[in-house]
Amino acid sequence: MTQHGPPASVTPCFCGLPAPYEDCCGRLHRGDAKAPTAERLMRSRFSAFCVGDEAYLLRTWHPSTRPPHIDFDKALRWERLEVLQTSGGGFLDDDGTVRFRAHYVERGRPGYQEENSRFVVQDGAWLYVAPLAYDRG
Repeated sequence: MTQHGPPASVTPCFCGLPAPYEDCCGRLHRGDAKAPTAERLMRSRFSAFCVGDEAYLLRTWHPSTRPPHIDFDKALRWERLEVLQTSGGGFLDDDGTVRFRAHYVERGRPGYQEENSRFVVQDGAWLYVAPLAYDRG
């Protein structure tokens, strides 16, 4: 995967929220804050894929499903994220799902990955568990 690299402080975050990366997902990637909801964790993980932050992705992956490492596809560039639906995953919840569509370009061709993902809280932090449904178009 071709990463964008850490964006300039005025560049909107890859996750789709209007805040600059450094003030948005960058805070989570650095460990300055934790994602308060399942949706924010999912957004921060998308941004981590954009910048190639393997450590953050592994740190926020549930131990029961976490791979030993992540092989980034150098021919793939993540472009934008759409959150399609959330269920649970709020401030007072301990589990939730987020359905999203992540758009990418691979070898000059646009595509997307749509996923309905499960998240849980463990030791006070949201963690990605696994996809419940997956589609790549």
